[in-house]
Amino acid sequence: MSEPINALCHEIDSIKVKEVNTHVNRNSFQVDEIVDNLVNTYCGDLDKYMKQIDNILVNQTTPVSDIQLDDFTLNLPSLLYFTSAAQEALEIKEDVSKAIRNDVYNRVRDCAQGTVADKDTAAELQSQAETIVYIAYNRAYKKVKARVEAAYEMLNSIKKVMSRRIAEYNLASFDKNPEDRKHE
Repeated sequence: MSEPINALCHEIDSIKVKEVNTHVNRNSFQVDEIVDNLVNTYCGDLDKYMKQIDNILVNQTTPVSDIQLDDFTLNLPSLLYFTSAAQEALEIKEDVSKAIRNDVYNRVRDCAQGTVADKDTAAELQSQAETIVYIAYNRAYKKVKARVEAAYEMLNSIKKVMSRRIAEYNLASFDKNPEDRKHE
């Protein structure tokens, strides 16, 4: 039985590590830019509205008004409806990009010569662009999904605040009118 190969038995080439890191950062930046463009296309209106809510919550010195809460509860469901529909469209594009990537990969692999590993390597190299597109759609879908989920959490929190306020108003109203309780 052979000894396991210790990958770190030699000194780390810091120059090589920096080169690889630079390459990763450059390529990641490009993919991230594609993902951000997709997310902004599919989620832009929801993002803008959530930022408005955040600005109100962060910058306002008084509690959020009932009018503002009403505005939130009326607008968020509408934005979520359209963003959820866009999320589904994005998921379709993710599926199609995956199918295209697999098609290219399989065609190249079928035509490649050599060992199984040689065929896999050739297919992976020839389908890199399609893989990047698939990764971008996959990440964009996940980001949009996370934002939709966060917006639903915000909506649920707003509903809880409104319910609490309604209960407080009812209690305050009940306490102010002791005469009304005698007639019940």
